[in-house]
Amino acid sequence: MATELRQSESTGPTGRIRPVRTTHPLVLASSSPRRASILRRLGLEFEVLPADVDETARPGQSPEDLALSLAESKAGAVARIRPGAAVVAADTVVALDGAALGKPVDCVEAMAMLRSLSGRSHLVHTGVAVRLGGVTRSGVETTEVRMRQLSDSEIDVYVRSGAALDKAGAYGIQDSEFSPVESFHGSYLNVVGLPAGLLADLLLATGEIESDSADLISGSDEP
Repeated sequence: MATELRQSESTGPTGRIRPVRTTHPLVLASSSPRRASILRRLGLEFEVLPADVDETARPGQSPEDLALSLAESKAGAVARIRPGAAVVAADTVVALDGAALGKPVDCVEAMAMLRSLSGRSHLVHTGVAVRLGGVTRSGVETTEVRMRQLSDSEIDVYVRSGAALDKAGAYGIQDSEFSPVESFHGSYLNVVGLPAGLLADLLLATGEIESDSADLISGSDEP
């Protein structure tokens, strides 16, 4: 059953859970303020060190594979700089009719993306990778999202605010004033940019957290 998005402001977990201890220093290989906010709300302490990698898709590459390969590349790039840390990386790709929509390059592309998504369902894929000691654990989370019908004037105001330009698919599910999403099926935080359940599984698999902490993190994925 799809989850109806509340019309009040939704930014993920309503409060930070107790601090979560990790075995190694944690590094977030992303400049995304949304991913950093999610980690903080999950009780994790971390350093931010954005990765600089080529995000161009290979010919014929699926949106899911693109999200996963970029997350793994980002984790590997930062791990070479911080070899003693557990590196968390993620990449989100919006897929409409099998075609990948990344971050728009300008306002014109952002408007075109939102018009194409308006009133339709699409998939949001987030690849997550945790790299430690030369070993990478990774996976992809997928959420089905239905966009409400958007008017051209709404799209114009939102895009001109600048909020669309740093987000895959040119929108944020958490943007309460625009409120673009009608419903979703799956992980809310996956659409924001970092699924809590998948992250918990990967941190547990690398031995970074204990099972009780993994359960707490996994249970925090709600609007």
